[in-house]
Amino acid sequence: MTTSGTTAFDLDIDDLVEEAYERLGMRMTSGNQLKTARRSLNILFLDWANRGLNLWTIEQAILPIVQGNSVLALPLDTVNVLTAVIRDPSTTPSIDISVDRISRAEYLNVPDKTTQARPSQFYIERTNVPKVYLYPAADKAYNLIYYRIRRIQDAGDYTNTTDVNFRFLPCMVAGLSYYLSLKFSPERVGPLKQLYEEEFARAAAEDRDTASFFAVPDVGY
Repeated sequence: MTTSGTTAFDLDIDDLVEEAYERLGMRMTSGNQLKTARRSLNILFLDWANRGLNLWTIEQAILPIVQGNSVLALPLDTVNVLTAVIRDPSTTPSIDISVDRISRAEYLNVPDKTTQARPSQFYIERTNVPKVYLYPAADKAYNLIYYRIRRIQDAGDYTNTTDVNFRFLPCMVAGLSYYLSLKFSPERVGPLKQLYEEEFARAAAEDRDTASFFAVPDVGY
């Protein structure tokens, strides 16, 4: 028996939209149907950002810090920052020192935000222009090394493939067909929503870090 020998199956936007419409019992016959499906797909990606971690959107980034810095602008496509360290480039080898994330209230209650030392805490302002606030302010040049969640890229041209890991392809098709049913096939909303939630649950359960950890009870007195 001969197999293909390939594992690169993917769907471009055209094929993805066609598959979603077929699940509604429809044929895509107009440019407006393609346009509204692409808009729904972009909204679906925003919904995924609200549902939790998507591991393929986690990446490491670096921000240089100069003396006196306490506020740094993050890339606009940043959804959140997971963890961070301060790296001192003046040492050989460079040393990474963990910094603790604090809340908005904790940062607000810092009495003197201009104090200079090696930053040991950070607060993330999750606005349309995200920023990281450091405390203390840097007493010399450092690098902030952090892991961030970025936004899923927009669908873009109809010949594009999506910025989605292959594990989420079934979920993406199910989600798009559900979103389109809200517009074109309301009698199918219930079953398609249930299928979408099931597909998402399966994909999310697999999209996780599988490193081992050990929980040890505290038996001290």
